[in-house]
Amino acid sequence: MIQIYDTAQSMVVPFEVGPTVRIYVCGITPYDSTHLGHANTYLTYDLLIRRLEDLGHTVELVRNVTDVDDSILPKARELGVDFLDLAAREMERFDGDMEALNMRPAISEPRATESIEPIIDLITQLGSGGHTYQVDGITYFDVTTAPRFGQLSGYDPDTMVALAAERGGNPTDLRQRNPLDFILWQPSADDEPVWESPFGPGRPGWHIECSAMSWAYFGQTMDLHGGGSDLIFPHHECELVQSEHGWGEPFSRHWMHAGMVAYRGTKMSKSLGNLVFVSDLRVSHDPSAIRLALMGHHYRDDWEWFDGDIDDGTQRLARIRQAVQIGVGPDPAPALAAVRDALDNDLDAPTAREAIDKLAVAILDGSGDDPSAGKGLRAAAELIGVRVDATTV
Repeated sequence: MIQIYDTAQSMVVPFEVGPTVRIYVCGITPYDSTHLGHANTYLTYDLLIRRLEDLGHTVELVRNVTDVDDSILPKARELGVDFLDLAAREMERFDGDMEALNMRPAISEPRATESIEPIIDLITQLGSGGHTYQVDGITYFDVTTAPRFGQLSGYDPDTMVALAAERGGNPTDLRQRNPLDFILWQPSADDEPVWESPFGPGRPGWHIECSAMSWAYFGQTMDLHGGGSDLIFPHHECELVQSEHGWGEPFSRHWMHAGMVAYRGTKMSKSLGNLVFVSDLRVSHDPSAIRLALMGHHYRDDWEWFDGDIDDGTQRLARIRQAVQIGVGPDPAPALAAVRDALDNDLDAPTAREAIDKLAVAILDGSGDDPSAGKGLRAAAELIGVRVDATTV
């Protein structure tokens, strides 16, 4: 059975699921290109999905597109373009990067701008339950009506306030009854999109979008909700309370988060401009080499990308492809079993990668005479999404 680290439980637990597994992963806000931090996050869930499929499950992956929020609108204003045109341009680049990296596609990619009706429905439900209040046309969620607010992150109030200020909240706004209250609906600026609602004309807040989009698709408790660790608070914490108080059902059975990737000493951030873009990297490097380079780190770790990391991935990919062509070597069954065991152990990608590399090296060294060695190596590589055959994607 697959074991994963559940953020809400703060421990590694069995990932007990039925024949169909429902996974929701927060997608990008498409106002800039896919960087290695994004790739690291989506690789995490791709490895999980591949192993689940290997075990015979059907996986329904839903990944949203946040095409209206407090990030994309100022960027579109700065560039002098329509925000939807900006989103379309960056989503085309994102889709190309995901295809090149051989990520399993989502079966649905709901967009916030196309989900206004379920967003309004959810806010209405929250209002009926006494969880909202309005000031100056802004509809807030009142966290004092949610006694378990903070259950997902486990953070103390001071930490939550600090992170809210850092990650899109405004805890010093005196219009809020509590520094941790968050916006569900807000008036639009003159050059921003506007929708009519029972709460007045305006647009949705960030957190409410994912709650509405995920529930609109699944209509029931999902098996896993994921994203980067920077989304634990406030985004996922807010999603959890507003969803469960709005729909009256458990939101997700498990929560899983990937670590942050740094570059030149600082976490990759659009605001800091220290990004390594996948679209740039794959101009001169095989996307499978990028996958192998990223797999040198456990998904829960925060780590730093160095420019030479891609060379290691390239060398490993070359060994795999050469060894598959040779074909004859040691019995591949132990290596394939080791890859599966590593993935089952909280997606231990570095150990899975090492098992594949050891088999490739053994084949290249002329060890063994099993004619199925190359075929087994191919199966192991494909299990972690590495394309054994060279591609021009």
